[in-house]
Amino acid sequence: MNINEFIKELNKLNIKPTEEELTKLEEYARMLLEYNNKFNLTAITKIEDIYLKHFYDSLSITKAVDLNQELKILDIGTGAGFPGLVLKIFFPKLEIILLDSNNKKISFLNEVIKELGLKNIKCIHGRAEELPTEYRECFDIVTSRAVASLRILTELSVPFLKVNGYFVALKGKAEEELKEAESTLKVLNCEIEKMEKFILPDQISERTIIKIRKEKETPDTYPRKYDKIKKQVLK
Repeated sequence: MNINEFIKELNKLNIKPTEEELTKLEEYARMLLEYNNKFNLTAITKIEDIYLKHFYDSLSITKAVDLNQELKILDIGTGAGFPGLVLKIFFPKLEIILLDSNNKKISFLNEVIKELGLKNIKCIHGRAEELPTEYRECFDIVTSRAVASLRILTELSVPFLKVNGYFVALKGKAEEELKEAESTLKVLNCEIEKMEKFILPDQISERTIIKIRKEKETPDTYPRKYDKIKKQVLK
């Protein structure tokens, strides 16, 4: 996906990129490729694929949620900043926390944030199940992009949402994961409000956006330790 194709596809998402936003994205891509040689940030190293499979894919979340407002967002397992850092470039009103357990990736993200002059965005080195209690039930949206199975991600994410907030999972094919997550959604007082399936503009890669609404407060016992989440399905 070249830059003109990228802009064309963003227009279909009702995103009209400014020159400043495109310049920041170009610098982000440059730094991603530069730092990738040292930190192994991504397996995707062609600039056309970065624009398609990282940048456009991150912005596809707008198919499910309106980001043109002041929202507090937690991006779990953000990696090299997807989707959270891309969203911040195009939606400056958002307050975003980027969470990842890889300190090298967090260091990279801090460098990008500084270089691009982004405000109201913070990086945390750590795991979701170990986040301090001050972050419980304080986010409007929690998102995660293909980090773990939907069942696991739901338990890691929902405790940090406000009631009536949304967990938005960016997945590939998700039919099996949806079935596996049914009991977890029920126990954690959540329901799937919207599911958006589409193919990336390359006409090959299938994507699923799952929008899950939190209906009630989450008991303090969740999230459990990661090993327990992984081994024992909530019922």
